[in-house]
Amino acid sequence: DEGKFSALAAAFAQQGTLVYVPANVHVQAPLHSILWGAGQNLAYFSHILIYLEEGASLTYVHEWASPEDAEVFHAGIVEVHVGENASLRYVELQSWGQRAWNFTHERARVLRGGKLDWIFGALGSRLTKTFADLDLLGEGAEGRMSGFSFIEDSQHLDYDTQQNHLAPHTTSDLLFKCALEDKSRSVWQGMIYVAPGAQKTDGYQANRNLLLSRKARADSIPGLEILADDVRCTHGATAGKVDPDQLFYLRSRGLPQKDAERLIVEGFFTPIMERIPFEGVRTRFEEAIDAKMQ
Repeated sequence: DEGKFSALAAAFAQQGTLVYVPANVHVQAPLHSILWGAGQNLAYFSHILIYLEEGASLTYVHEWASPEDAEVFHAGIVEVHVGENASLRYVELQSWGQRAWNFTHERARVLRGGKLDWIFGALGSRLTKTFADLDLLGEGAEGRMSGFSFIEDSQHLDYDTQQNHLAPHTTSDLLFKCALEDKSRSVWQGMIYVAPGAQKTDGYQANRNLLLSRKARADSIPGLEILADDVRCTHGATAGKVDPDQLFYLRSRGLPQKDAERLIVEGFFTPIMERIPFEGVRTRFEEAIDAKMQ
């Protein structure tokens, strides 16, 4: 019931990824997986299920990627369950080639006292459409959603996020950042929903966009639907060019224009990028952003 592309993925997925952590088990080392979409004119259907029992903890990084010239289609489903007093950091990164069409439907459910740190990173694809829903189902449940993306040429990146507060004393915090070059376009549409009776809710969402070209376009559509009367919910969105004062400062120190812009973009993304637990993966994405800015 999530949409036609999730139905397509459910119908055609031949295999998937299941990560199960039993109650009170703490996985010390982070896990890492990758779906590599090699080949031409191929379709990939993926299904990821992450299930943490009560008191468990895990850090998990998943990547989707393909060669730059590979013409591929991907439809994927991600399901996350965080049990009572469990803790999960889930990092999903996509670096599809620019001839890839990417559609994902994702939902995370967090029970009483559970904590989810959900990180999104996107550099690739011709078009990406992602639906990401966070359901806070028990008192004390917390969810943080953070995203970074750098797009160029005619790339189109579209995120639709939902923060659903379905129990009292729940907290959600969302921050998505995007840098855009050339004729690229980003769309972020977010909603904080507070159910009747979900008192003492604390919800926040923000979208920050850095326009590196006059022809780039960023659309931000934040939203609130509040059906309880003792809550604190805020939202905000910004889109603008590189700060001229920052640029002047760096150029006055002898840096060329492109190098100065690159440093500003690095600083823009650093608070989110630092939360990727694998240094090699983090460095690879930082180098990919540098290459895009050459």
